[in-house]
Amino acid sequence: MEQINPSRMAEAILTAPGWARVGITAPAPHFRTVAAHELARVILAAIEAGWVGASAADQPALLL
Repeated sequence: MEQINPSRMAEAILTAPGWARVGITAPAPHFRTVAAHELARVILAAIEAGWVGASAADQPALLL
């Protein structure tokens, strides 16, 4: 397993669905909990699969 560092973790968080990233700031505790679990799932999947930095398949890419 590769070393986990802040940059890799940030990349994993940024690949999470937008609703989960915004959801952790929701006023309702239930929404924050669900969003936090989704972020944790994405981070663990990134570490296990080695795809940190790759875009998630269910998250469309934004054209900037």
